[in-house]
Amino acid sequence: MATTLRERKKERTRRLLVDTALELFTEHGFDGATLDDLCGAVEISQRTFFRNFDSKEDVALAPTNDLWTSCLEGLRSRVRRPEDATVLGLLQSTLLDALERMTDEGWTRRVALSRRLAERTPSIDAHGRQFCDRTSRAILDVLHRDLEMPEPGDLRARLALDMVVAAFHQALSDWSARGDAPTREELADDLRTAFAALPDALALPAAPRS
Repeated sequence: MATTLRERKKERTRRLLVDTALELFTEHGFDGATLDDLCGAVEISQRTFFRNFDSKEDVALAPTNDLWTSCLEGLRSRVRRPEDATVLGLLQSTLLDALERMTDEGWTRRVALSRRLAERTPSIDAHGRQFCDRTSRAILDVLHRDLEMPEPGDLRARLALDMVVAAFHQALSDWSARGDAPTREELADDLRTAFAALPDALALPAAPRS
């Protein structure tokens, strides 16, 4: 899809903000690098910053938030012509498709830096949980609006989504533990592995040791 010069300029500014923020937060600590420091390094005003992000936490979480935003956007179009027989399968394939669209060079490095920051910064982790909750509600709204679904009080759709989210976090943990700049393709492989384990996890016997 063609983009205007203004849109390309806005995207370059946004990407520079993310890259610079992650570098500053990693070097000086999240609380040690102020919003003024970030805006000064990128040579923009705070007004421009807030046209792109709501907070320092928001910019720090941008790499994975962008993935889930892309997943939500993909679901809105895919759900009208679902190729998957189950909601669980639909959510899995939509997330994998969104990951395939994360082709920007440097995205995986941003994800790794963002994850390390979140692990040691409670405010980033809490902000991420809030984003996850909002996005989950939006995904469920799409499912209930466009599919023949049970009533909203039925737990199955929510639990299917929760399983996909849990599998993603496990895959992200396994992927980031690799070190040495793991690739987007490796993250996709780890995500498929986590998805494949879900049926066995549900059927895992609770057999006592003999």
